[in-house]
Order: sequence, then structure tokens, then C-alpha cells
Amino acid sequence: MIETDGIGPLLARQGDRVRTVLNILLESPYFYKTDDETAFNFLRRHRSEFTRFFEDHFGWSLVLDGKCARVYKERWYNREITESNRDVFNFSRRDECIGFMILLEFFEHQLEDNGMTVEDKDNLRFRFGDLLEFATRRFRDVFPGEGKYEAEYVRAKVLRQIMPVLERYRFLRRIQPPADEPVAEEQILFEAMPALYHYNSAYLGKNLESIRALASGEPEVRESSPRDDAALEPFADDSTEDGVDGENVP
Repeated sequence: MIETDGIGPLLARQGDRVRTVLNILLESPYFYKTDDETAFNFLRRHRSEFTRFFEDHFGWSLVLDGKCARVYKERWYNREITESNRDVFNFSRRDECIGFMILLEFFEHQLEDNGMTVEDKDNLRFRFGDLLEFATRRFRDVFPGEGKYEAEYVRAKVLRQIMPVLERYRFLRRIQPPADEPVAEEQILFEAMPALYHYNSAYLGKNLESIRALASGEPEVRESSPRDDAALEPFADDSTEDGVDGENVP
């Protein structure tokens, strides 16, 4: 039976478009406007129908802004799939978690320096070397008594560990240089994707002392994932629809 006030009529009229949107939303954690502008605009126009569909059939929330969409579920139903077996974006080592928080701070500073907001058509781009310099300085601020946080340590043990993960889960996109123009690592360009706007760049500064206290007692932190907003309260932005136990889908 076709629904009369949900997604049913829309599916009957424009089934191909509905299926395109649903598939894109489920194929990666984030659906960006630049992935398929036509499909993204269709989703925005029919936000209420898609929101109701996910809530009624799955108990998921649709999170949508001008550049980015995702579906979000509050719990896992299959208890046999433990946290360690879930394909989720997470960092479990102390320096990697803090490195991601520092990246969020860097992102906010770069936006301010360049006079950019989420409303800008183009996404922020930055050089790896600028991030390295910023991250090295911030690690020294966070742990002033630890001498290991030189640039080469931060490069090798933090940034080279987290950057491929951030690329895989589409928080960052590496800009490939021309094939005939070799580029030093410091000059590699990255594009900051709109999902970064969904996370709280101020957490590290506001919770510096508690982070230091936790770090002094145990070098490993509990597993946490930017796709699990309760497990990752350091990163969840209170201004978004995040803040409950759950994960992005897929």
C-alpha cells in the first residue's frame, strides 16, 4: 500500500531520484553537495519526506545542512557485532585523538584567517606544512613537559597516522598535483570537507586540564569515533543535531 503523506507518493512519481538519494546516503558516511548536486538539491527539497522515511522505518535521524547530509542511528541492534568489529571512523591512541582535536582547531583558525564560513561555495584548502607547524605548537602547549613533540615526531607518529583515515572517511581530500610536478610533503594541498563543520573545534581548549590529567595516567584512551557522538564528546558540536549515542550510517 502506497503512503499518502510520506515518501510513497514521491517514490511513485520520481522513483529513480528517490532511489538515487537513498543509495548515496548509504554508500558513505557523508553525502556532499558536490557528490551529486542534483540529487542533493532533491533531498533538500523533500527533506520532510526523507526524514519521516528514516524515522518511521529505521529509527534513524537525517542530518542535513547546505553542503552535507548524513543519516544517524542511535544504537546498534545486532549485539554480536562488537565495537571492535564495527567499521567506524575512530582513533584509540592518545596522540591520534588529540591530533584530530588539533586538526579541528586548525580548521577553525584557517576559516577565520581566510574569512570563510560554511556558506562559501568553495571549501577551505590548506598545506600539510601549515598543519604540521600548527599541530607541533599545540602539542607543546598541551604537554609542555614532554620533549618528544618535535615536528618530526608529530609528522611521523600523529599526522601520517591520522591523515589517511581522515581521507578514507571523507573528512579531507588530497589535491593531486600534476604528474610532472613533484611536490614536497609540506606543500601537499588538502581540501577540508564540510563534515568538519559538524564537530566542536573548541573542546581541546575548554578541557585542557582534564585532558592532561587523563593523559598523565594512561597513554591509551578508550576507543572513540567521530561517527559516535556520545563516545566522542570532544568532537561533537552542540550546535548540530548530534549528542546522543549513535553512529553515522553506514
